[in-house]
Amino acid sequence: MEGIQRLTHRLFPLPIAAEKCFIKTFTKTPFRTHPVICRKPIFTHGSIHPEPGLFTNLTTTRSHGRSSSTSALAGWFLGMTEKKPVLPEIVRAGDPVLHEPALEVRPEEIGSERIQNIIDDMVQIMRKAPGVGLAAPQIGIALKIIVLEDTKEYISYAPKEAVKAQDRRPFDLLVIINPKLKKKGNKTALFFEGCLSVDGFRAVVERYLEVEVTGFDQAGQPIKVDASGWQARILQHECDHLDGTLYVDKMVPRTFRTVENLDLPLANGCPKLGVQ
Repeated sequence: MEGIQRLTHRLFPLPIAAEKCFIKTFTKTPFRTHPVICRKPIFTHGSIHPEPGLFTNLTTTRSHGRSSSTSALAGWFLGMTEKKPVLPEIVRAGDPVLHEPALEVRPEEIGSERIQNIIDDMVQIMRKAPGVGLAAPQIGIALKIIVLEDTKEYISYAPKEAVKAQDRRPFDLLVIINPKLKKKGNKTALFFEGCLSVDGFRAVVERYLEVEVTGFDQAGQPIKVDASGWQARILQHECDHLDGTLYVDKMVPRTFRTVENLDLPLANGCPKLGVQ
């Protein structure tokens, strides 16, 4: 969720387009194996690809008795070409993984290396984006896992009056596996929200003011979260992802807009923002 709601607007990275095929498979990095939607690899500029035979030539020179500095040079090139784990890209609206229900993580899998690596990736991607929440389908993994976190730094970017109206408070990192959400009471609030999978846009969405979420933490222990205000909104947004629902599927009509137009008045007939 792009729920940090920074009014500086353009703090989220532009999406990188990629051709996709919709076949469930596994992608492998040096330290991870995740089930994801298969997609063509994306190459970034600046990668170092030595010419074929470069290492052979260098080691051959060394065998003919030339200086040891040549072997050091070879080691330097080898170090430059070591592959580092590449984080998955955030999946964009339109990808089927965002529009279909996710699967529950089997109890015996929760503590596995695979699930732990998925969670680690999700936390890194959420913080890098930056955002205050992320669901596993947003990185192409159709499993019921969400992570969320709101910090004093994120909150400091929003106007104080907005923070107060949204009942927004910082909270530490939460990892919830197989979350189940229940509303607490019938009070709702209308506010703009965004999504890292629908980058650059916002719309007004009505959410319950208080919710209860149960599930399992990263260690597989039962967890229960009683949330209100903005944290409750984030939880509802991320749990929606696990049902194949984007915030635009629930938005108030005629409120969808670019972040550049976020401060413009709502259309006539639209409900007022705030607690209802």
